[in-house]
Amino acid sequence: MIDYYRDFFERHQWLENGLSWTVVRPLNEKITLDDLLRRLNGGPDPERRTMEYPREEAMDEDRPVLLVTGKEGAWGFLELAHGFGLSDRVLTELSEESHVWMVTWHFNGGYTILHAADGEIRAWMRDFLFTEHIVEQGDPSVLADFRTMLDGLGPEDYSGKRSAAFAFIEATTGMRLETGWPDVENTPVVILDNPDA
Repeated sequence: MIDYYRDFFERHQWLENGLSWTVVRPLNEKITLDDLLRRLNGGPDPERRTMEYPREEAMDEDRPVLLVTGKEGAWGFLELAHGFGLSDRVLTELSEESHVWMVTWHFNGGYTILHAADGEIRAWMRDFLFTEHIVEQGDPSVLADFRTMLDGLGPEDYSGKRSAAFAFIEATTGMRLETGWPDVENTPVVILDNPDA
C-alpha cells in the first residue's frame, strides 16, 4: 500500500507542499454528509460550488477548499491548496459519534497524523517525517501500526513516510485516495467559511 501512495505523490508532487486529508467514519448511520460539513464549517452550511479546475482555483481562495468523497460508511475530505489542518475544536466536534483520522502538512512542515473519537483527540504524532523530532501524545496503541511502518523506512525516505501516513489511514478506514482525484475538472467543491476551522 505504501508503494501505491509513493506513485500517487510522484504523480501529484505539488501535494508534497501542503495538504490535509481527513477521513470520518460515523458510528451513527443518522449522521449525514451535511451534518459533517456543518461540523467542519463550525456550524453553518459551507459554500458549495463547481470549480472548472479545482486544483488551480483553490490556490486563489483564502479559505479551505475541499474535495469530498464517500465510500461504505466513510467520508474523505481533501483540502487542495494550503494544507489547512482542522483545529482541535473542529476535530472534537467532528468526532462526536464518529472516528476521525487526519494527516496534514504545509509549506512550513507540521507533518501531523491524528485520531479523534467520542469528542476527543485520542492520539497524535507531529513531525513524523523527521524521526529524531517526532512528538507523540495520547494512547500509543492507536498509532502503533503507523509507527511500525515508519520504523521500516529509511531516515531520509520522506516520500515513504508521507506515503505511509496515507497507507495507514487507508488500512484503518478502508478509504483510498484515488490516483486521479486531485486532478478532477468541473467538479463540486466545498469551501469552508473559517480558514482556522
